[in-house]
Amino acid sequence: MINAAAPAQSDPGADPRLAQAFDDDPAAASAAHTLRIVNSTPPIDLAGAEIAVRSLLIALGQDPDAEHLRQTPRRVAGAYAELLTPHDFDLTTFANDENYDQLVLACGIPFQSLCEHHLLPFHGVAHVGYLPDQRIVGLSKLARVLERFARGLQVQERLTQQVANCLQTHLHPKGVGVVIEAEHQCMSLRGVRAHGSRTLTSALHGHLRTDPAARQEFFALTRDR
Repeated sequence: MINAAAPAQSDPGADPRLAQAFDDDPAAASAAHTLRIVNSTPPIDLAGAEIAVRSLLIALGQDPDAEHLRQTPRRVAGAYAELLTPHDFDLTTFANDENYDQLVLACGIPFQSLCEHHLLPFHGVAHVGYLPDQRIVGLSKLARVLERFARGLQVQERLTQQVANCLQTHLHPKGVGVVIEAEHQCMSLRGVRAHGSRTLTSALHGHLRTDPAARQEFFALTRDR
């Protein structure tokens, strides 16, 4: 259970740059609780990025002063700034007044991120689910958590674990499950050029990891999607 009057537990698997702030109003104990997820990454130096892109073009044998490349450093710097800048949002949870104890699953949440090895995009869908305990979370927040960790230089394995760890730490459910399936352009556009191949990763906590029936149900539902 998220306690609005107490700090969150430490999450060793989460992004260490994640800044958190709790609503500390004791009167809200049985109402909605809000955890503010704030982007605490260093500001992006757009001017410096433009210079770097211009230097890269020259190193690649291109003329950055050519008509069609003149604005390319600005555009590339802006594009990467957008892909690497997470948005602030409120992770809002509510009391589980109905004592709902079955799986809550959001399937096919689209996302895109950047491979930290080649700076090429990877994209796909995530299936994010949890078994509620005392709190339930606004469904759109499952997609927000995914987006928060996807906006950065990533590997799919870490991204999967970070989403699961964040929900387990701040929602305190009976279990969490995350499956991500994605196509990586570092595989499809270069190297083996395995166009259309998809990589699947999963992360499980609580009952969804230890209870065979719950785990089977989770994977059956995500597989059907």
